Amino acid sequence: MAPRRLDVAVDLAIPALVLAAALPRDAQRVQLTPTAAVLYGALLLPLLWRRRHPTPVFLVVAAVCLVQWVVDVHLAASVSLLVALPAVPAYDTRRRAWGAAGVVALGVVLAVVRWAPAGTRYVALLLLSGFAAAPFVAGMAARTRRAYLSALEERAERLERDRDQHGRIAAAAERGRIAGELHDVVAHHVSVMVTLADGARLTAPSDPATAARAMTQVSATGRQALGEMRRLLGVLGHDRGDAALSPQPGLEDIGAMVDGVRATGLEVTLVQSGSPVAVPAGAALVVYRVVQEALTNTLKHARSASGARVDLAYTARGVDVMVSDDGTAPVGVLTRGFGVAGMRERAAVYGGTLAAGPDPVGGWRVALHLDLGPPA
Repeated sequence: MAPRRLDVAVDLAIPALVLAAALPRDAQRVQLTPTAAVLYGALLLPLLWRRRHPTPVFLVVAAVCLVQWVVDVHLAASVSLLVALPAVPAYDTRRRAWGAAGVVALGVVLAVVRWAPAGTRYVALLLLSGFAAAPFVAGMAARTRRAYLSALEERAERLERDRDQHGRIAAAAERGRIAGELHDVVAHHVSVMVTLADGARLTAPSDPATAARAMTQVSATGRQALGEMRRLLGVLGHDRGDAALSPQPGLEDIGAMVDGVRATGLEVTLVQSGSPVAVPAGAALVVYRVVQEALTNTLKHARSASGARVDLAYTARGVDVMVSDDGTAPVGVLTRGFGVAGMRERAAVYGGTLAAGPDPVGGWRVALHLDLGPPA
């Protein structure tokens, strides 16, 4: 039976049970006049609404009991007061619950004074007090249980909301990461392609072979860019099989990337020092992207640059990278986009630092320091 139907069945059964228990006894003691019938109805019918309106129902039943005391008619159906009592602490405020308890305590005293024999009043007071306390305690226990269940439901809802919020935050962070990766890939490869295409256009009339090689490099660079974009966009779909086959670039790919920049005509020197150390894949990607971004900015913003230098130094605790050029214009424009500022955020994830600014001897310099902790 559903909880709602069960509550209705109980609400209907309680007045019927009180009537069945009290009527035979009252029929033996008092004359069942129309007045008694009205009192019966006033004592029993309000119990049907004791859940929805606990305090009004209790007050109505208490008022009928007071009328009995005034007219000196003692009906067994007065037990309805104890039936109405637990609903007040169970469904109403704590203040009203204690008020109802006080009303019942007063009713017990009045009943003992009016109807208990003189020699048994103390015993009757104790017995009636116990009978009155039991339903009140039951109502308070029901109140505590309902509050506990409500707290559990609220906690479950809060956890579900927190889980959804964490999911949205994680999704936003992943979208930001993918956007940053796409920026790095597109900006670098497009800059290389534009530079190669410009060179091919200028040399085509006088040196068609060189122009053809440049256009071949443009094609290769474009295919590489498409491959990296497919790898990044693959994580947005449900089927990541193809994307998983293409590993993300790392330290070992810096040489190939530098060769691609050299093909544009910019003389790039790659200097590696120290013994290579184990670098986490995420940190290696940061190093790769920093070098890529710095060289891309050189191609885009430092048209007068004739050369660039990449210093990759392995230390006992991590990796130091320095990318510098001899251009006359600043190339590392720090904005809120995915340029050097984005690289600085990436470095911070691994406890690293990144600085970008004019080189005192001329040109622009980007320095990355990744401290990966003491060697194992």
